[in-house]
Amino acid sequence: MSKQKIINIAVIAHVDAGKSTLVDAFLNQSGVFRSNEEVVDCVMDSNDLERERGITIYAKNCSIMHDDVKINIVDTPGHADFSSEVERIIKTVDTVILLVDSSEGPMPQTRFVLQKSLEMGLKPILLINKIDKKDQRALEVVDMVYELFLDLNATDEQLDFPILYGIAKQGIVQSDMETPSENLDPLFKTIIDHCQVYPDYDANNLQLQVSALDYDEYIGRLGIGRVYNGTIKEGQNIAVCDSFGNVRNAQVGQLFIYRGLVKSKVKEAASGEIVVFSGMPTISIGETICFNKDTLEPMESINVEEPTLSMNFIVNKSPFAGQSGKYVTSRNLKERLEKELEVNVGLRVEPTDSADMFRVSGRGELHISILLENMRREGFEIAVSKPEVILHREGDKLMEPVEEVVALAPSEYSGTIINKLNQRKGQLVNMEEESGYCRIVYQAPTRGLLGYRSEFINDTHGEGTLVRRVCGYEPFKGEIQERSNGALVSTETGKAMTYALWNIQERGQLFIPAQTEVYEGMIIGMSARNVDMDVNPIKNKKLTAIRSTGNDEAMKLVPPKLLSLEEALEFINNDELVEITPASIRVRKKGLTPLDRKQYQKSKIQS
Repeated sequence: MSKQKIINIAVIAHVDAGKSTLVDAFLNQSGVFRSNEEVVDCVMDSNDLERERGITIYAKNCSIMHDDVKINIVDTPGHADFSSEVERIIKTVDTVILLVDSSEGPMPQTRFVLQKSLEMGLKPILLINKIDKKDQRALEVVDMVYELFLDLNATDEQLDFPILYGIAKQGIVQSDMETPSENLDPLFKTIIDHCQVYPDYDANNLQLQVSALDYDEYIGRLGIGRVYNGTIKEGQNIAVCDSFGNVRNAQVGQLFIYRGLVKSKVKEAASGEIVVFSGMPTISIGETICFNKDTLEPMESINVEEPTLSMNFIVNKSPFAGQSGKYVTSRNLKERLEKELEVNVGLRVEPTDSADMFRVSGRGELHISILLENMRREGFEIAVSKPEVILHREGDKLMEPVEEVVALAPSEYSGTIINKLNQRKGQLVNMEEESGYCRIVYQAPTRGLLGYRSEFINDTHGEGTLVRRVCGYEPFKGEIQERSNGALVSTETGKAMTYALWNIQERGQLFIPAQTEVYEGMIIGMSARNVDMDVNPIKNKKLTAIRSTGNDEAMKLVPPKLLSLEEALEFINNDELVEITPASIRVRKKGLTPLDRKQYQKSKIQS
């Protein structure tokens, strides 16, 4: 049999530029689905959290056939917090399709994913998406992309990229703005013409690098990677080399390749193919699989960006601990974090002085909050501290991460945005105004941006969008003001009453509705002043035989602001924790009693 022609591609873009929608169109137009099969939108976003949030979190594989060429497609996350997913898979592909919104142009995350592709020497294909928008400016966006390529030091060969225009939602791609199309044929043709099929290296010694991991409850841990040289067979004895140069013998269990969306079991896979294999319970990302110890050719390890944020994961010890979770001990927490490290290479877990606390570092708030949300759904109870920026020294200078911030909002809110970002030690880089909207670009320290997203949404009344990207390290910027509002702290344990909350709501914004179980030290709202207030939310009206029309009006509570996990993490200060359980997300003080809080403040001043 002649060798299967294989091209591996990745779809990369900024968040919400249409990556998963384009993959849907690839699958639909290549006959992967039956004519009577019900197909959901963004079929590759199979994780519950991905569907709920409308974002891609984990890189995933599928394949299609076109003109006797097998095209393996990798759908990648667009959010910089999941950069480790992008960095791993870029090494497994031959080219990337760069999607750019026809009106937004290149955004911060676009720059990040493109930079990784250019560093690997790939030659991208540019697809200007959503050209049906009323405010599309496709030709201007093409010039902006050229400037971005030049900024990222692209080679002359990389600068000679094909340009296509399309509407991914309708499954249409055209070679220019004037030539209409009805399908993706121009894109298929460009992929095959622009990217050579993988060479025939079947006769070489086996060389495969693990770029991702999966788990099957029947056959255990699965390794995923590309066969760079040679062939791999089911049941084959091989040698595994890790990033430290240690070598061990192993055996391939079951072997799979992607056909459409499903993993199809095979006896053998050739060079160029992306394979999934079992039989190695200790396999890790970045390890190289070779034919035997005598033919070792370890591949360069996969470099992942360093974490920028950390927070403490603590065993839940609140008065309501153990009421709704199944996993509540430090052993449960340690085992779960160790399991996460096996597949999440962008994460770092370090022990602390306390056996009940672990320091977890990641690429951003979203990166860590996704882990917390998954643990919560699995039945874990956990308390977490305020996110802290990871600082490091370069010589005598203390350095901190700095982010590029792009704010898009109606022009009337520009003054508020600029004022808030200036307070956070930000520096204005660029500002443009068009059709009543302004585009503000800032560089600000990550420390100052913690908790800003929810403020931004309130300041722009939900009409603005905020995009961030870590762009490097700069000297420490000095002290930055924390949350300007204090907290409403419960002094009692019991059930919150309407009568008490009706009186308390005048002092700030409530986080809980009536009849919510509260405990002493739990934060039930945000104070209107810049100091904490102790309140009694369980106080009820005394019953008497005297009635009057003026005093017996119905008490109407202002609807409370129910904090999501991300909002709770943004809200808390250093002396506060977020308590996360399967049933509830609560905010509390580290010291539950006034005496505990005084002692905490005293120890903080002394330190």
